Amino acid sequence: MRRTVLAKFPGHCIRCQEPIRAGDEIVGDRGRASAWVHAACGTELALPGLTTQPATSGTPRAKSATKARAPKAPMAAPDGATFVYTDGACSGNPGPGGWAWAIDRDRFASGSERPSTNQRMEFRAALEAVTAISGPLVVVSDSTYVVNCFRDRWWDGWLKRDWTNSQKKPVANRDLWEPLVRAVTERGDVAFHWVKGHSGNEMNDLVDQLAVAASLTRD
Repeated sequence: MRRTVLAKFPGHCIRCQEPIRAGDEIVGDRGRASAWVHAACGTELALPGLTTQPATSGTPRAKSATKARAPKAPMAAPDGATFVYTDGACSGNPGPGGWAWAIDRDRFASGSERPSTNQRMEFRAALEAVTAISGPLVVVSDSTYVVNCFRDRWWDGWLKRDWTNSQKKPVANRDLWEPLVRAVTERGDVAFHWVKGHSGNEMNDLVDQLAVAASLTRD
């Protein structure tokens, strides 16, 4: 049985391999204590390796073999696209939040929200970039939730189910997702690429610093 909880101890997400920090929302399986993913990574997709075959009467339940899945290809970048890096930060979860986007060190923006969450700030950063920058665009984010939503078209299912997810629950943070999906689909010239966070990428580090600084700014 899957459940969403707040992490008590640090670890690593088995889907995106990013760190899990104390206080992050995570999804696990009662039968496998070590199988944890960020709630964002596990919202729309089944956890890898957690599928089981139905038990046959009088026969022990057999373990299913899980084949390694090849990574999906990134979205194609539109011709002549501008690359914009986005990131979100939150001091506590929930707590004071900050978002940022940057094309380079001279063209960037940031802002804050109180209270907020890490996920909300990731979504807000993408929304702010898409609505502020015209022309073909590639949004580069270290949030697998943001990138996979558009790469795998999760939003299409949300619209068909009247903004409920695959578990038939209301899509969290709809107030940010709805305008973001609308802007991306109306434009038709936006792609999303993933970058590993805190991996030495100069622009990812820059927007992280900007988002953290915004989260610490007092009104």
